[in-house]
Amino acid sequence: MMWNPDEFLEQLYDRQTYVHTFKANTEAEWSEWRTALQERLIQALVLPQRDVVPLNPVCLERVDCGDYIREHIELTTDHFLKMPCYVLLPKQVTPQAGEGSEGTTPAIVACPGHGYGYKQLIGLMPDGSVREDEPGIYKDYPIELVKRGFIVIVPELLGLGDRRLMQDQDKEPNANSCFRLSTNLLMAGKTLAGYRVHEMMCCVDYLLSLREVAPERIGCMGFSGGGNVMALTAAIDKRIRAAVISGFTNTYRDSILAKPHCSDNYIPDLLNIAEMPDIWGLIAPRPLLIESGQADLGFPIAGAIKALHHLKSIYRVLHAEDQLEEDIHPGKHEVSGAIAYDWLQRHLSAV
Repeated sequence: MMWNPDEFLEQLYDRQTYVHTFKANTEAEWSEWRTALQERLIQALVLPQRDVVPLNPVCLERVDCGDYIREHIELTTDHFLKMPCYVLLPKQVTPQAGEGSEGTTPAIVACPGHGYGYKQLIGLMPDGSVREDEPGIYKDYPIELVKRGFIVIVPELLGLGDRRLMQDQDKEPNANSCFRLSTNLLMAGKTLAGYRVHEMMCCVDYLLSLREVAPERIGCMGFSGGGNVMALTAAIDKRIRAAVISGFTNTYRDSILAKPHCSDNYIPDLLNIAEMPDIWGLIAPRPLLIESGQADLGFPIAGAIKALHHLKSIYRVLHAEDQLEEDIHPGKHEVSGAIAYDWLQRHLSAV
């Protein structure tokens, strides 16, 4: 006799209603679908109230890195909650003169996934010293972008690196505080994903406060869990005009429900609302690039292909097929960048 609950989980998934699965055939039907799904997504995330506290940006450090300037800043994102970020500034960028004048420089929110946090993306070790070895899975992609003329903000995600709980500060650098944060927030009727999305929107707020930044040229790029956070943010925040989602796009069934993943990936009731590609589809018709590795075991390529097929059906209804692109690379769970950097430059520098 078998008492394992595998079939129970399969049936649990199969019985979901997916109220907002994309089935539109016209732009009018798409508009109705988008409005309803976006509203339900915001409810599921339990987004914190916006503009409760001022950002109060504080510059903690400014370093000349040769090709660019690196600023270490602090933003206030909620009561009792502060977020450190690195801001990478191309040296050729200068503030716009004249009150009310808009900047001309494109900007990117670059979101880390699991690891030792924002330092891992910009060539630093956990202690802040310069890393001497190879970049690893993140490929130092914010540095690649700043060298192409982007202003790049790299936030430290709540629960990672410098923003771990005190009880986790002495653990090895890649350890995180996601489990306790996510479970405590769930008990309070909130979600860790919701707070992270809120903080990415605060990053956009900060970029818009810089006189160098072109308001119509803000994009994002995120890898792994950072890809999830940036996709959810772009789905809600139209100020993000182009998005690169790396190492996460899939179906929930084939990825985070198929094997153990970090607790920060799970949002109550989401399966009753829609599957992952439906939620990513809220980004349409804005430019969207999907990076997926053929050897990525956590986010299998078969699930990524399913998600891309569904996303294409959404972009097709909007006659925006050319705005959705893919980079199916031969790597594992890692950033590619083979297409992404030039793709962002093309979409955000020619507005």
